[in-house]
Order: sequence, then C-alpha cells, then structure tokens
Amino acid sequence: MNPPPQRSDRAANDAAPPEGREERPRYSFETKLLASNAAGPNARLRVRPRLTEARWSGNIDVAARIAHQLTDNAARHGRPFHNGCVVLRLTVLNSDQLLIEVDDALPEFPGFEEATGEDHQTGRGLWWVRHYRGRLTWQPKTDEDGTVVGKTVRAQVPVGWGECA
Repeated sequence: MNPPPQRSDRAANDAAPPEGREERPRYSFETKLLASNAAGPNARLRVRPRLTEARWSGNIDVAARIAHQLTDNAARHGRPFHNGCVVLRLTVLNSDQLLIEVDDALPEFPGFEEATGEDHQTGRGLWWVRHYRGRLTWQPKTDEDGTVVGKTVRAQVPVGWGECA
C-alpha cells in the first residue's frame, strides 16, 4: 500500500497555535448515527463528501476508514445514547489538522492502553488508526452541569504520511 503523499507547502501561519490558545476550526461537521452494524459504513460514506467540501488536503480515504473504525467500535463496544445513536464529529483546523471524534454513552474505555498498543493482537479497528499514524485519545464526555454522560474517542489524523503519531 502506498502512503499518502506528504504535504510540503505548509505556510508559516499554519503553525500550531500559541500555548494556551485553542485553534479555531476552519470546518466542522456533526452527525448522529444509529448504533448498529451499519454505523461504520455510514460514517465512511458521510465523511468523504464532507472532507471534500472542507478541502482537507490529507488522504480522504484514510480519514473515512478511521471514522468507520471509530464509529463501528462505539456501536459495538460502547453504549448508544438514549436515542439509539452515537455521534460523529469532524473538525478541520486552520492548520489543516483533522480531528475525528466519536461520542457514546459508556463513560469508560476499559483496556484502552492495551487496545492501542503495538502488541495488541485482538480486534482490528484501533489498529487501523495506529497504522495510518492517527493519534488516539479518549476522555469522559460531560454535559453542561459537569455530569459524566459518556466518552469521546478522538483520532488526530495527520495530513501526510511522514507526520508522527
């Protein structure tokens, strides 16, 4: 498999924001997907046109595959919200960094370190994220009152193959 092309035309103003300042998104998209066996494929189908619309310069097929895997994992191993859905979010920052986030109602992620480690032998979903140099993190999801209502799994997807995870 050929790696995605590296991007060499980064402008100086596309550097990371100064410490303590959050970068404003250039593009964002959010959708709810029914937590079923079709959640992953539906995510993949929705991500492609959105990232094309956003003019994201990274490999859209890779990003769609990562969104598929994260959404499928949330549907299979997480817990749907009261409406039977999980939430998929895409954010393209001004620096062209892509964040793919999936929320579900299960507030824990048991075995996260093992599932994302180099030696993980079971399951394939998170392996794809690591294979494509995505940086995986998770955190509890809270409501406006600070009550934990689930979790958010985030993949930071590099624009080029050479960027480190």
